[in-house]
Amino acid sequence: MAKDNPLLEIYRDEQLLVVHKPAGLLVHRSPIDKHETEFALQYARALNGGNHVYPVHRLDRPTSGVLVFARDPETARILGLAMMSGEVSKTYLAMVRGWPPAEGDIDHPLREEPEDRRLKGLEQPVRGARTRYQTLATTEIPVAIEKYPSSRYAMVELFPETGRKHQLRRHMKHISHPIIGDANHGRGRHNRYFAERFGEGRLMLAATRMAFAHPVTGKRMIFDAPLEESFLRVMSIFPDFRYRPTEAAASA
Repeated sequence: MAKDNPLLEIYRDEQLLVVHKPAGLLVHRSPIDKHETEFALQYARALNGGNHVYPVHRLDRPTSGVLVFARDPETARILGLAMMSGEVSKTYLAMVRGWPPAEGDIDHPLREEPEDRRLKGLEQPVRGARTRYQTLATTEIPVAIEKYPSSRYAMVELFPETGRKHQLRRHMKHISHPIIGDANHGRGRHNRYFAERFGEGRLMLAATRMAFAHPVTGKRMIFDAPLEESFLRVMSIFPDFRYRPTEAAASA
């Protein structure tokens, strides 16, 4: 019996295949996860009738949301150039510890994180990285997780201006508002609390919207991805919050 395809198709035409990738699924093979046998790339090929597809960007394994594939090399090339020139708008939703300001601009260079473990001991280049954000909702729960009798959290939208590895997770840690469920850059006590309360731990980061000019028609295309049930369960600590993604405005 064939295994169900975990990708949810959002949009398809002759050039594009847009899907929702669930948390926990790698986009393609990685030197870090050599034992893995399932990838979004192979499931996208299945949706494409077994024909080759070309990922034009990446999502970290624990991040869910919009994932775009090109159906031919020329489309992949055009979209790759658009990504590099900042012509693609990306919107993410995250749940973070604490209450950040209403909005902010994180301009903080990041050192490259190589996937190949053999390169870990070598000096890596530092590259410019920028993320804008806005705080959508805040809440406070009567649970003492660290030294305070209650704990504060916020839902924020993140708009990356660059595409460094783990940029959003590292930038939110940099401003002392780490993303819940982030095992590498987050706060262990908070991660454990939510994993125990909701029966599973997940990174509370989702790629909710992507927008760009169609590579053939030039029409502005906007693709939204639904939030997973596991994300919505944790987000229920914000009882009155209902989310609709915002397209990132062009930066000044």
